[in-house]
Amino acid sequence: MGLLSLLRKLRSNPDLELRILLLGLDNAGKTTLLKVLASEDITHITPTQGFNIKSVQSKGFKLNVWDIGGQRRIRPYWKNYFENTDLLIYVIDSSDRKRFDETGEELTELLEEEKLAGVPVLIFANKQDLMTAAKASEIAEGLNLNSIRDREWQIQACSAVSGEGVKEGIEWMTKTCNNRKK
Repeated sequence: MGLLSLLRKLRSNPDLELRILLLGLDNAGKTTLLKVLASEDITHITPTQGFNIKSVQSKGFKLNVWDIGGQRRIRPYWKNYFENTDLLIYVIDSSDRKRFDETGEELTELLEEEKLAGVPVLIFANKQDLMTAAKASEIAEGLNLNSIRDREWQIQACSAVSGEGVKEGIEWMTKTCNNRKK
């Protein structure tokens, strides 16, 4: 069963439309994750030089995902996409330990943004299929995620390439957004 099929099953409000912002440093796996969500081929993915938008319509359930490039020169433009965001998905390359401080700083700045106040955040600890990957619990501790009190959040270990853990993150996301929209 593909993720789109899962999304169709999970929707409980037939007119639910979600605006999802997909952010993270470059090479974290954001575009791969987006293509997996859209059940698209992931064999040829290039770095995002601006943004990708995928809008999936399924029996009244509309998921609008904005994948914004994570290169340092693009990050200042992230703020242009904050308005009306229902959920933030932040992707971390779990195997790139030397960039944990940088990704933590970016995530902290996002969580302090007024336009994202109270917006739930799903953190995908991606690339768990690699031997050098840090566990999601280690990342959560290192980024001090337990101190987040102003919004719902979840960290989910995953591998966008294999799809492992993605379904669980999407289940949390749809449940959280369904509860907020009621």
